[in-house]
Amino acid sequence: MSAFASDPGLDEVHDAAGHGAEVDVAVHLHNGTVRLSILSAQEILLTADDANQVAQALQHAAEQARRITATRGPDRSTST
Repeated sequence: MSAFASDPGLDEVHDAAGHGAEVDVAVHLHNGTVRLSILSAQEILLTADDANQVAQALQHAAEQARRITATRGPDRSTST
């Protein structure tokens, strides 16, 4: 079972150039780090709407990460 929780709202975000790349934003549920992954490529071209979805997902992940780290205590380890 993964310690990362991905944003399901990004399931439909794909490379605008049609190369099959996908993007994933996830929060590590134990240490509150945020992972941004570009799957199947080194870069991804996004439409304006998809870029907005990714930005919103990152903001949501940052909020989740802050809640996790606020309740976690003084240990600030970022190991996975």
